[in-house]
Amino acid sequence: MSGNSLIYIMAKVTFAALGTEQLGISMLSAIARGHGHQTGLAFSASLFHDRFNLELPWLSPYFDDTKEVLDAIRAQQPDVVAFSPLTSTYQWSLDIARQAKEIKSDIKTVFGGVHASAVPHLLLQRAEVDFVVVGEGDVAFPMILQGVQTGDYAQVIPNTRYKDLSGKVICGPQKGFIQDLDSLPFADKPLWEEHVRIGDLYLAMASRGCPYRCTFCFNNFFAKLPEEKSGKYVRLRSPEHMIAELKIAKQRYDIRIVDFQDDIFTTSKKWLQDFLALYRKEINRPFQILTHPRYMDDDIARWLSHAGCEWVQMGVQSMDEGFKKDTLLRYERSDDVSAAIDVMNKYNMRVKVDHMFGLPDEPISAQENARVLYSEHAAKRIQTFWTCYLPGTEMMNDALAKGRLTESQAAKINEGEDFYFFRNTENIKDEKLMELYKAYEVIFRIMPVLPERWRSRLQPRHILMIPSLFIRPISMLSDVITGFMLRNPEFRAYALHNIFHLKKFLLRKLGYRNVKATKARADVSFDAPVVHDAVSSVA
Repeated sequence: MSGNSLIYIMAKVTFAALGTEQLGISMLSAIARGHGHQTGLAFSASLFHDRFNLELPWLSPYFDDTKEVLDAIRAQQPDVVAFSPLTSTYQWSLDIARQAKEIKSDIKTVFGGVHASAVPHLLLQRAEVDFVVVGEGDVAFPMILQGVQTGDYAQVIPNTRYKDLSGKVICGPQKGFIQDLDSLPFADKPLWEEHVRIGDLYLAMASRGCPYRCTFCFNNFFAKLPEEKSGKYVRLRSPEHMIAELKIAKQRYDIRIVDFQDDIFTTSKKWLQDFLALYRKEINRPFQILTHPRYMDDDIARWLSHAGCEWVQMGVQSMDEGFKKDTLLRYERSDDVSAAIDVMNKYNMRVKVDHMFGLPDEPISAQENARVLYSEHAAKRIQTFWTCYLPGTEMMNDALAKGRLTESQAAKINEGEDFYFFRNTENIKDEKLMELYKAYEVIFRIMPVLPERWRSRLQPRHILMIPSLFIRPISMLSDVITGFMLRNPEFRAYALHNIFHLKKFLLRKLGYRNVKATKARADVSFDAPVVHDAVSSVA
């Protein structure tokens, strides 16, 4: 720090999270620690109510661990409790924030992430919310901590909206995106070791941003947040920086597989070729990525396969080209999708495709187009999702403008009270259309394990012969069976994660407390001082 920079006074920060590791929290914890602050975690396993994979409302109340989250906050006595909620976890975060302030009246709360960035004005109407970070928080977060410790709210904090001591809302300027990702520390993985089996599926990101602006996705609005010249939205860590982190992770956790969570991992062929050569030499562990039909070709598939890529996830969403272009802002053609699947199959990578149901105004013929394509160009898993309107996105704004959503329905979505609005069957009024969707969902989930000669023969009329009461359970069971049959690493990691927390829950009932999810080598550190040396050793 320069000689005239502020002297940082240590703050104690507790991050509150549920489900599994959040990379955004991991990064902010590392940044805060690099500025001399102390960080901790209050974690909810949220068994049988993780708001994504496993929802069993009749069972989840028996495993409610809210008390443990609040006990962690009480034990850590933080100055700040920080949250990075999705729309689906926003209400949970508000509840924890409210009760945290009852534990310690002078606690300040910070909310960031995609939901907060979409509707910051609504968050600031809440008494339990003190600071809202809009967009990237790497610069803003340590400035917030400094302000909390010094009590000095005169300094305008970029990318941040907050209430000063008089209750007036202060809006900091929306700055451009951080361009040099190598200037950031490695994510704070040890923060999660008590609660997450980190080595089973090591989460990593080599880049930030996406080149597309799909109308249903947070990138649709997030990329447009800066008020000034923002620089590139898609930014890459250097191959050496990413490899240095993975070398430490390999030593500390003996990682089984790396899960790169970049929106599109394959945007730069030059970067990819350099990175994969280092990865095979230095890491040599299986990994999985996300890609896009237009960012996959023979070279990329060959390089990925040679370096150890086992699974590739690719968004397809719809198979009506005109609808995709006009409504979703997706410009790939059907030929792009089929060519990408074929070239990945050629190099023996397992392909997962994402497919959406219930897209507004999509013709039902798009599902039949998809069935034909998937039968001829085989994926190892067809992941089906029901359309959800997300705050801040063009799709939700359009639905509101066209009367597809009422103001009250939109308000519930913005408050995280009805985050699966369009997913609920009652919101698709045409019963025959709904039955067709369900039939296609069963077909898509079963298709990856069917013999080739059966894939093209299975049609909706065969599924519609089954009583409707059994269709959804069959669909869910098919997905689970195919996942385990094909050794999907996410299924294994998810199962082990939940088994660990079930055991931990039972041990807690018996009076045992200190049970860690991850056994780590204490002599291998992610701390900031080692980052430069680690990168230098790779270079």
